[in-house]
Amino acid sequence: MMNHPGSACPRMAHTPMAHSKLGQAPGAASSFAAHQNSATMLAMQQGDAVTLAEQRSAPSKLAAQQGAALLMAMLTVALVATLAAAGVWLQWRSIEVEAAERQRGQAHWLLLGALDWSRIILREDARSGGDNGPDHLAEPWAVPLQEARLSTFVSSNAEGVSRDDERVAEEVFLSGQISDLQGRLNVLNLVDSDGRLSQSSLAVFERLFKSLDLPPTELQTLAQQMVLAHGTQVGRPLRPQRLEQLTWLGLSAQTMAALAPHVCVLPVRTPINLNTASAAVLQASLIGVDAAGAQKLVQLRDSRHFNTLEDARLRLDNPRAGIESALHSVNSRYFEVRGRLRWGATVLEERSLVERNGVDVRVLWSDRGQLAAPQREPLGRPFVQ
Repeated sequence: MMNHPGSACPRMAHTPMAHSKLGQAPGAASSFAAHQNSATMLAMQQGDAVTLAEQRSAPSKLAAQQGAALLMAMLTVALVATLAAAGVWLQWRSIEVEAAERQRGQAHWLLLGALDWSRIILREDARSGGDNGPDHLAEPWAVPLQEARLSTFVSSNAEGVSRDDERVAEEVFLSGQISDLQGRLNVLNLVDSDGRLSQSSLAVFERLFKSLDLPPTELQTLAQQMVLAHGTQVGRPLRPQRLEQLTWLGLSAQTMAALAPHVCVLPVRTPINLNTASAAVLQASLIGVDAAGAQKLVQLRDSRHFNTLEDARLRLDNPRAGIESALHSVNSRYFEVRGRLRWGATVLEERSLVERNGVDVRVLWSDRGQLAAPQREPLGRPFVQ
């Protein structure tokens, strides 16, 4: 078969074009390589830019890290300092509390020693005066003692006294007073031994309330409550043991303040000591004696105390005054001992009821309190004489 003359033409015609395309392939490869190189260069430039930026930002990051570390260190130091300060404060507080407790305990022992000394004074007074000897305001126990240093009563050369004891004795101040409670009206006298209201004692209290300008209704309430307190019925009021407990039985605070120097609460019925009673008590306990007569009686006994009730009757020169052995006496059994101790900022006060039977002196009760600072003038020189 013969080929058409034009059959080879396409092949021949396409061959140069193919050669031309083949001739163009190396140029494209070089162009692609150049493009890749430029992309690589661009990437390297970008990487260098990023590295340069990172290098430039590295100091700021380092500074931020250093600032955070410094802040943490400061917070740690502040926390440690706070904990240390709290620990030191707690330790200081415990030391102060322990020192205060120790000082208060020592003060209590000092007041107890002063109370024992007052008992010795009353015992020696009973020995010198006898069992039925008169008790009056010119005796040593009745002299109020002003505040004084404890060192004035402690010999520096005494055996067993150390330097610490001497230092404490220089810092401690004592004062006190012994009072005769039978120089006051005993509230228990309102009740007879059989538990009934004593009309004679009620009349005495009525005269006292009148002289002090106090409401008589409170006296009637007090008398009724005292009778009930000594009864046996259920729901009866408690028997008062202290003067301030009379408010339980109907006395107001104003009435209590006015009565405090003139009345007392003792465990048994007691007569009034004419040698130690105040003018108001004498006026109330004696019949037909006014304020002027009571003051005259006080002046008479101040010049010379009453040795017996008969001596008082003769010197009073008033046979209708009603001086009787059941209501009056010239000696006493019950005393109140008040002590006050001042040691730096600590002030302790103690009040005790003391009963004396012959030479036997015993404490019936004691009240003790602590004050933050001195609230009033001392009661007198210390009774530890």
